[in-house]
Amino acid sequence: MADADGRPNVLFVLTDQERYDYSAPDGPPVETETIDRLSREGIRFERAVTPISICTSARASLLTGLFPHGHGMLNNSHEADAIRANLPTELPTFSELLAESGYELTYTGKWHVGDDQTPEDFGFSYLGGSDVHHDNIDEAFREYREERGTTLEETELEDEIYTRGDEESGTFVAATTPVDVEDTRAYFLAERTIDAIEAHAEDDREEPFFHRADFYGPHHPYVVPEPYASMYDPAEIERPDSYAETYDGKPRVHENFLHYRGVADFDWETWAEVIAKYRGFVTMIDDQLERILESLEEHGLEEETAVVHASDHGDFVGGHRQFNKGPLMYDDTYRIPLQVRWPGVVEPGSVCEAPVHLHDLAATFLEMGDLEVPDAFDARSLVPLLEGESGAATERPDSVFAQYHGDEFGLYTQRMVRTERYKYVYNGPDVDELYDLEADPAELQNLIDHPGYADVREAMRERLVDWMERTDDPNGKWVPDVLREQDRN
Repeated sequence: MADADGRPNVLFVLTDQERYDYSAPDGPPVETETIDRLSREGIRFERAVTPISICTSARASLLTGLFPHGHGMLNNSHEADAIRANLPTELPTFSELLAESGYELTYTGKWHVGDDQTPEDFGFSYLGGSDVHHDNIDEAFREYREERGTTLEETELEDEIYTRGDEESGTFVAATTPVDVEDTRAYFLAERTIDAIEAHAEDDREEPFFHRADFYGPHHPYVVPEPYASMYDPAEIERPDSYAETYDGKPRVHENFLHYRGVADFDWETWAEVIAKYRGFVTMIDDQLERILESLEEHGLEEETAVVHASDHGDFVGGHRQFNKGPLMYDDTYRIPLQVRWPGVVEPGSVCEAPVHLHDLAATFLEMGDLEVPDAFDARSLVPLLEGESGAATERPDSVFAQYHGDEFGLYTQRMVRTERYKYVYNGPDVDELYDLEADPAELQNLIDHPGYADVREAMRERLVDWMERTDDPNGKWVPDVLREQDRN
């Protein structure tokens, strides 16, 4: 089904730091009924990854269809060490191309792509929910809370947890807020999205709409109200297998990061409290997504609207005993949830095991809109996979490629290639990593020097070199020689 001009409406819901496994069938016991519904009524991608586990860079890739080294937003734009503050305007973006083709584009919520740019610079009408670049509280949400009589400044949080155990020197991690669910920013952003759906339904335009809803969460601080704050009992949360991390044979930066993030002294009881709040946050957002889908149904738009849910990247939340994300290329932060419901196109209940990237959505949205994908894009459209074309999966690479360039911790070059079974991580200043994901899904044992994996190591390095060459990675001018020399030795 499609809009009057033959093209589908698109509702794109992007969360911030949502783990893949929390909505996976074999994942922890987290209530994600609405995401599960999208999987039942559409397709779930088993092997989707972000091109980079940091907000600005991943979101810039999503807009441009490029790996970070291609668009130049290599780390967070708001930080003092930002390599680039704004996305180069000469790069084509899927949103501008859709707008030029007649789509009506609207946007609510988090942006965080450039300091001096907003969604309106890239073809969207911005409906609020954020400040102009990062994740501070915007005036619209302040006014909303004031109208409800629950001003932000007068709200006293409970059960607060900070890194370093100190509000003065630590980072705010989690808490319970005494306000109602209707006072949360997640609810507010859902309201803004529902308003947009209502406006589109009442519009007499023949052209379709594209609405993007960017939730602030479940990124820390994990601040949730009841019933979500106590929905998950910390005493019943099982330690993830990766909590047994010793950092033996790993790059030194992994253990250093514990101290930088201020969680080296967190015991399991503290982590269990944190994880419980994170899981509550995930479920709260899932419930807001249900409200949005109900709005589509109420306005008769369900059959002509493709719904896409993804996250910019994951979150450690105690995995490998780490907090947030950083120069560690584990599945905790690089594997992402991705579901697509497209009535009349996607076979309900489908599961795709082909490896795909978050920024493949840029090309996908263009093909949904009957537009050509720019040659400059690294992205490959998922539409053949969504349509269930025979051989579509085998025509794609058998691996995914990702990278990291640093954030406030300091610049740190990494490249990663991942197949279904193996992962290879190139660490410029330190030891490389090789994991057998079948034998060691928690990624605890670095096999880089294991003699029994010499052939695997060489093959994965060649895959990495191939990705660097095909994407014009500037590190491809010298890293391949280093890797090949190591294999000869």
